[in-house]
Amino acid sequence: MLSGKQKRYLRKKAHHIKPILQVGKGGINENVIKQADDALEARELIKISILQNNMDEKDEVADEIAGKTKADIVQIIGSTIILYKESKENKQIELPVQED
Repeated sequence: MLSGKQKRYLRKKAHHIKPILQVGKGGINENVIKQADDALEARELIKISILQNNMDEKDEVADEIAGKTKADIVQIIGSTIILYKESKENKQIELPVQED
């Protein structure tokens, strides 16, 4: 679980990256989950765009993708989801220390 400070840090880092995945009217399938998981392993921080022809709620889409990839939702803003998952092989992002 990410702290508020960590989420702010990740939102700042994600500001300039472009969405690399799109969820359209087909919704979430195994292919989308696999692509998201692979992208998270390679980059740790990704943006996913939800297209207008997708009829699912943005929160539900974010929760499902995050749950199946074991990632943390950093932010849902408009039709864009920002996800973070620490990479096992390719760690690049050093999060601020979490305060108790």
